[in-house]
Amino acid sequence: MYELNSKIRDLTPYKPLAGEYKIRLDANESFLPLPEDLKKAAADAVLSVPLNRYPDPTASALCRAFAARYDVPFENVAAGNGSDELISVIMQSFLMKGDAYAVVLPDFSMYNFYGYVSECRAVEIEKDGFWKIDVDKVIETCNNENVKLLIFSNPCNPTGQGLCREEVRRLIKGVRALVVLDEAYMDFWDETMLPEFAAYDNLLILKTCSKAFGLAALRVGFAVGDEKLVRAIKAVKSPYNVNSLSQAFAKCVLEDGDACDRAFSEIRASKAALETGLRALAEKYPAIEIRDSVTNFAVVKSEKAEAIFRYLLENSIAVRYFKNMSALRITAGTAEENEAVLAAIEKFFKT
Repeated sequence: MYELNSKIRDLTPYKPLAGEYKIRLDANESFLPLPEDLKKAAADAVLSVPLNRYPDPTASALCRAFAARYDVPFENVAAGNGSDELISVIMQSFLMKGDAYAVVLPDFSMYNFYGYVSECRAVEIEKDGFWKIDVDKVIETCNNENVKLLIFSNPCNPTGQGLCREEVRRLIKGVRALVVLDEAYMDFWDETMLPEFAAYDNLLILKTCSKAFGLAALRVGFAVGDEKLVRAIKAVKSPYNVNSLSQAFAKCVLEDGDACDRAFSEIRASKAALETGLRALAEKYPAIEIRDSVTNFAVVKSEKAEAIFRYLLENSIAVRYFKNMSALRITAGTAEENEAVLAAIEKFFKT
């Protein structure tokens, strides 16, 4: 009988929250539909795609649209089937078996998953009690542990915290490792390192269309960095990793700067309104604490987090519960969705 190897024998598939819920605020998706004119233009572009042909392996038109949107050189951009695929490619390619990589916890769980599958050694560096990164501690640990790759999200998913540009610079300069800076949520903040990526030969920046751009279904992400690093990614990725339909659709969205900017503004306003409502609840019910967030989601810390999470599910509202943080991550939604989750949390404390 064939037996799985020990590396994968006990792995379980990733399982997002299953079930039908009236309100889904658990996956950090955009609550905004695309404007009708943009949707039509993108649909027309998709309909013109020759389905009998393989995709452009370099996704050149898509990468040019991204480069123009973010004012970075086209040659320094690589596209991926979501930034998630790029994380996998980078960790499997820039690390050798047994190499050490570092994560700063709590952070996106898939970093450790891909590190494990790549058969590399994890160096886990804990954030402080307020989920802040101690840059000096990270630098010292990475250099002492001979870390080859440091990866972290900024702003952070799931904490909502952000590390300012000055501190990120200090970190990149201080370590000998490749720094993979996941800026999936940076469109909601203003501390991106993209304008100065060329100053560092040990920096890769990841971006995504799944959050602010509202294209989670398309799976489109990007890596930006020194041409040597980007060339290596292009050399090791699957040749046709981004399908033609996603390339055509995402290109249209990236080229409509006005629509994107309006969406970003609406999402930020929604998150601010959600946090305002949550802070009002925190004043009434000391069992919850609202942590600052510079993303599209709010973070509620509470010893009652699991109970609140289950109560919300019973009321057909899905949010994300993090046991290791004793916290809830609540994605900003429509005004009606925000009001519903606030009302349900208040009802929880009243019952």
